[in-house]
Amino acid sequence: MRRRPFQWKIRNGELQLGERTLIMGVLNVTPDSFSDGGKFQDPDRAYAHAVEMEDQGADIIDVGAESTRPGSQRVSEDEELRRLIPVLKRLRRRINVPLCVDTYKSAVAERALEYDVRILNDPSGLTFDPELARVAAKYNAGLILNHMRGAPEIWAKLPPARDVMGTIVAELRATVHRAGRAGVERERVVIDPGLGFGKRKEQNAEILARLHEIMALDLPVLIGPSRKSFLARGSEMETSYANAAAVTAGVLAGAHIVRVHEVAQMRIAADLADAVLAAAPPPAEPEPPRKREPRTADVYEPPREPLRPPGEASREPTRPKHDGPREGRREPVREGRGPGAPRR
Repeated sequence: MRRRPFQWKIRNGELQLGERTLIMGVLNVTPDSFSDGGKFQDPDRAYAHAVEMEDQGADIIDVGAESTRPGSQRVSEDEELRRLIPVLKRLRRRINVPLCVDTYKSAVAERALEYDVRILNDPSGLTFDPELARVAAKYNAGLILNHMRGAPEIWAKLPPARDVMGTIVAELRATVHRAGRAGVERERVVIDPGLGFGKRKEQNAEILARLHEIMALDLPVLIGPSRKSFLARGSEMETSYANAAAVTAGVLAGAHIVRVHEVAQMRIAADLADAVLAAAPPPAEPEPPRKREPRTADVYEPPREPLRPPGEASREPTRPKHDGPREGRREPVREGRGPGAPRR
């Protein structure tokens, strides 16, 4: 398949989507993220890692200060800002690629936008704080709307979704509509099916297999498979191979952006998938409908008289002779029966 190109409008600029896969590098400044919690809370270490990811080919740096791992508890607005703002100050005007902040709180988003942040990534898809859409509209920021089923603290108790992709498409359509009513331009929206966000392990593979269905919303698509529990294997290297496989599958299915922790490795996987997409032949043009020639059965032909052997008489019934008087004809008078005839 071929990806549809988009011009994604973000704050103070735009990004071209579709020509190649964009890599979003993850920078967690949390103590409890499931993969790198506690590694980059220090602003200097966070800055060094952001520069490293940029050098490895990251097109966007996504900074998050609250974990959304399964079973995690929400943190207060003050605590999230305490973790986030020092890192944003350190990154401000020192990173050449756009900065994105991963938050569902409108107040945190508004403060972050004071530090050259150009994109907001809402993991809750406007379900926790709908006012975040108004903040995005106010600052003309790019907005990523992620599908989340339930909340992290109850994911383990949720039953499997009956129609996981149908549910994702319907709920994201409603979320995009709410964002539009809040003033967010459609050209600023990217959608994310939310791999791992309340979905059972086996359903994440189904989401990747049916990713083409989300294209019906006619919006750019981001996927974030990196280090999700459904990809976990026996060793870190094996998990990295699984991450690369998921990234490749997502790109071939039409994803425009992949959100990853291992930028260098996933850049290689995405580049190869891009080459496969570029080599794919364009879809064949549908043939014009052919004019239907009338079939013999469609043409009316009067019934033919069956052939008879020579000399054989017709078997059709003969018409009875007319016995009554006919107009204009005179019946002959029989002898002795006319008027005045003598009786015998």
